[in-house]
Amino acid sequence: MTKRIEVLFSEEVIAETVGSLARAVAAPRPDDLLVVAILKGSFMFAADLLRALHREGLAPQVEFMMLSSYGAGTVSSGSVRIVRDIDTDVRGRQVLLVDDILESGRTLAFARALMAERGAASVKVAVLLDKPGKRQAACEADHVGFVCPDKFVVGYGMDAAHQWRQLPFVGVVVDDADKAA
Repeated sequence: MTKRIEVLFSEEVIAETVGSLARAVAAPRPDDLLVVAILKGSFMFAADLLRALHREGLAPQVEFMMLSSYGAGTVSSGSVRIVRDIDTDVRGRQVLLVDDILESGRTLAFARALMAERGAASVKVAVLLDKPGKRQAACEADHVGFVCPDKFVVGYGMDAAHQWRQLPFVGVVVDDADKAA
């Protein structure tokens, strides 16, 4: 059984899209911007977006947060818990949550509500991928790179069983044995 990755969004298309997202985020010239990257899957997108924001003349502070709704399983428990919290006080700050994919919406809805409860002046969301057909919580992103088909994706920070995070593109795992059948 041979597995390969079929490219869904190329490295070049991602780079162009990240630049467009950075221009959109920077357009209102947000003051005191705090970018909060949701780990682990967003690390590549967040790094590229931060560099693009720098090119747009912004110098945001950066924090990292790790949230989990899976525990030891592979199916969401429906409740979100904080695995690693940010250290920065968000009161009065403009916060941009950055995540790899908006699917069920639970994690980002939780993070957005948490930042608002903590007194953020505004909380916006930027995601590389949006799967609106999978939404289970009321959550929409303010900035979306791509609307993603209902496929399990890997690469550009996203993994399957701890594999393929390092790929510079977003792809779909294809099992050649399935194609032969």
